[in-house]
Amino acid sequence: MIKEKPDIATRTDIDLLLKVFYGKVRIHEVLGPIFNAVIHDWDDHLVTIGDFWMNTIFYDKLYHGNPMRKHLELDKKIGGTIEQEHFGYWLELWFATVDKNFKGQNAHLAKERARNMAHILFMRIYEQRTT
Repeated sequence: MIKEKPDIATRTDIDLLLKVFYGKVRIHEVLGPIFNAVIHDWDDHLVTIGDFWMNTIFYDKLYHGNPMRKHLELDKKIGGTIEQEHFGYWLELWFATVDKNFKGQNAHLAKERARNMAHILFMRIYEQRTT
């Protein structure tokens, strides 16, 4: 009998998702060099991103940062080279990781929120360059 995939239900689930996902990001031929150049403490980053996703999915209010500002600063730091294709690769890896490990309402929500964030972040980055 095939075991049904669980939904994302706990911090442990989010930590697993992020560990697997960022493991893929770090070795991705396009995304890896960007992430590896700016993230020096992956353990700390995964905790922070875990807090972000706990807030995004469960409204736990653990994350108090500003992801928009971080991405705008990153784009400036790397010479305005973040493009829509980068977010496409990111989403591709995110969706594949979620789908491989989880199924359910929260898994679907994680994909929808990621899709919305990718769109909004790229549009704001693009706007920043034209102002």
